[in-house]
Amino acid sequence: MLGFRSDDERAAWALAESLLDRARAMMRQAESALEKFKVGKELNRQRCALRGISATDAEIRWVETASAKNALADNSFHVGLATMYYGAATAHYTRALYLHGRARLEGPANGRAPDELGRRPGHGGSRSDGGPPGRPGRTGDGLAGPEGSITHDASRT
Repeated sequence: MLGFRSDDERAAWALAESLLDRARAMMRQAESALEKFKVGKELNRQRCALRGISATDAEIRWVETASAKNALADNSFHVGLATMYYGAATAHYTRALYLHGRARLEGPANGRAPDELGRRPGHGGSRSDGGPPGRPGRTGDGLAGPEGSITHDASRT
């Protein structure tokens, strides 16, 4: 992607790229396992043909061997992993594109920097006291608030 607008966007894109590389590696392993299955099947067919066994019987015998079962299991396993990695990569590419579009739409915040949570002043939140949206009197860390505070007050002991 050209022109990253934030570190979060760059990180999401980099993670998506690494997940895509893993997915491709899993697909190569799946293709290798499938090739092992096909080569073994052909070799078994040729051996059986030399003994006078039909191609259908040769295929039945091959599918029942441990080598064939392992090759098919490896293929299925690696295709499943590749699918998972492709899905995760898609999610992170989508996140990067979302962050890119959001940064483009928000633009500069009239010289005001975002807060520690990345929020721009005047964007989001419904509380008039400047705290995060949610239960009144809570700061989100579970340690402060006018009622039910769990912080220790030395003057009360």
